[in-house]
Amino acid sequence: MANRAEPSSILSTAPAGLADQPDPRRWRVLSVTLTAGFMGLLDVSIVTVALPSIERSLGSSPSGVQWVVSGYALAFGLALVPAGRLGDAWGRRQMFLLALSGFVMTSALAGAAATLPWLIAARLAQGCAAGMLSPQNSGLIQDLFRGPERGQAFGLFGATVGLSTAIGPVVGGVILAVFGEPEGWRWVFYVNVPIGLLALVLAFRLVPVNRRNVSEEVDPVGHLDLVGTALLGSGVLAMLWPLLQQDAIGRLWWLFVLAALLLAGFVSWEIRVTRIGRSAPLLDLRLVTSTPGYASGAGLGLTYFVGFSGIWLVFAMFFQTGLGYSALRSGLAVTPFAVGSAVSAMVAGRAVSQWGRRLTVLGLFCVAAGLSATAFLLRGATSQHAAWLTAGPLLFAGLGGGLVISPNITLTLSAVPVRMAGAAGGALQTSQRIGSAIGTALLASVYYSTLAAPGRSAGSAVFVALLCAVGVVLMALLLAVLDLRREARRPLNSG
Repeated sequence: MANRAEPSSILSTAPAGLADQPDPRRWRVLSVTLTAGFMGLLDVSIVTVALPSIERSLGSSPSGVQWVVSGYALAFGLALVPAGRLGDAWGRRQMFLLALSGFVMTSALAGAAATLPWLIAARLAQGCAAGMLSPQNSGLIQDLFRGPERGQAFGLFGATVGLSTAIGPVVGGVILAVFGEPEGWRWVFYVNVPIGLLALVLAFRLVPVNRRNVSEEVDPVGHLDLVGTALLGSGVLAMLWPLLQQDAIGRLWWLFVLAALLLAGFVSWEIRVTRIGRSAPLLDLRLVTSTPGYASGAGLGLTYFVGFSGIWLVFAMFFQTGLGYSALRSGLAVTPFAVGSAVSAMVAGRAVSQWGRRLTVLGLFCVAAGLSATAFLLRGATSQHAAWLTAGPLLFAGLGGGLVISPNITLTLSAVPVRMAGAAGGALQTSQRIGSAIGTALLASVYYSTLAAPGRSAGSAVFVALLCAVGVVLMALLLAVLDLRREARRPLNSG
């Protein structure tokens, strides 16, 4: 891969004094950028509790409103790596301000949506803007922090990823309770506007300029892997479409074949781009084939997010449509998971250097056990007692969830060469976002298909969907155990 096109070139393009001494404003900058990143990640799951209200307000079908969640996650994931390349070429400050401005505007457009196609289009654009934000966030951490401080900063970033997804349904429920359910869903999007504008002002004042050496200027668009992006996006879209059209999945089976062909074409193209070396691939496959622990870590992240991200939509549909809970009560019902995740995530960032992959093995076991218990308890639960019955198991699952995401990011990137660090981080986040999109579509499809079967209740549907999520989490656990066996031969690079 040509070094000029890699995000890891940040060390050579940073301001002269930045590599020698830390920026005194670095922690303030991090607080601002993490706030903006938190908003983008929160919008993956905050909308789940609002989907029944959106469905009633806009008169749409369940499969239609699923695109409000899955479309956002998909656009988010596909924007990550190209946006990271643009940040390297144009400067992270400029891209951060541009992306945050776009996120604020598209949030306002989503809140004002009068029809479902308008809302889906706004959510796709909003997902792109959020995907443009995230790599600037991680890139700025690499720019501004050194040594142990960089590990602490990435720990906070990883905790933000996990906590934002888990707490989204709670925040969404509170917003709907405050503004009322008929049209209160619009404020799930509008709330981003004042917070985003404040973050934009602070970022304009605090985020340092990332100056490039004139001799290293590149054409950013010319160095983007547009063909690879198109192949990957088309392949994932072909995979998602039948899952989002559960009524027609039998007629759309051929799209799975098309998805396999497109993804095989993507791999072939990326190998060709890497071999020729005239531009940077979207995903340098040497990360997968030659970097110890990267393939298993990225696979673990993608797999875990398929199970983890999809459960929030299932919970929202079960508690609201199945049991008649309000959006607030539905959000509060899953609060134990968010609380457990927040507590353990704060510990995980510091403990990962000592415990390594054992931390994620423990976390995944707890998630699988907690969700299994939740599934059995909800199978025959009544409306009155469901939330209380599942509080303990969801707390246990949440404690495990906080031990997974942040440590996995640190461990997956620990053996990546410095020259490939930016591309590796972007690809890892891309796999997580694609996992979110697939998981939301897959588990919702399982829930609705089970519910539509004769003699099946909402309890049966949530039982089957949650056990599917557990199966996916167990696959991630298997990857973690296999990686644990190799960890002793792969020392953690904390620098």
